[in-house]
Formats: sequence, C-alpha cells, structure tokens
Amino acid sequence: MQLYTPYIASIKLIPSSGGRFEVMAGDERIYSKKAEGRHANPGEIARLLEQKLGFVATPREE
Repeated sequence: MQLYTPYIASIKLIPSSGGRFEVMAGDERIYSKKAEGRHANPGEIARLLEQKLGFVATPREE
C-alpha cells in the first residue's frame, strides 16, 4: 500500500456476504470475484489498478 499512497486519496472497505470481493477504482469495477468465478491471482489487483491509474508502482522482477 505504501507504493500507492501518493496516488490514492482514500480507500473504503465495505463488508459484504456470500464470498463477494470487488475492487473499484472510482466508479469503475476493476475486479469482481463473482464475475471472474475465482480469487484474484497474486499481483493481479495491483496490475489492474496500475492499468486504470496509468502508472507502475509495484517493483518488477526482470
């Protein structure tokens, strides 16, 4: 999360039920466990957030 603090004004966690897990960037859903039918892969949410925001904050392995 420290990599993203310069780019994100706020984060809101909303409790839900039924195994629902959704990630929103503004008004746009960038990941939905229900729609995908699976848990996110390691690094997938970070990659999708970076694509949405137009920057790379996560360290990349060569």
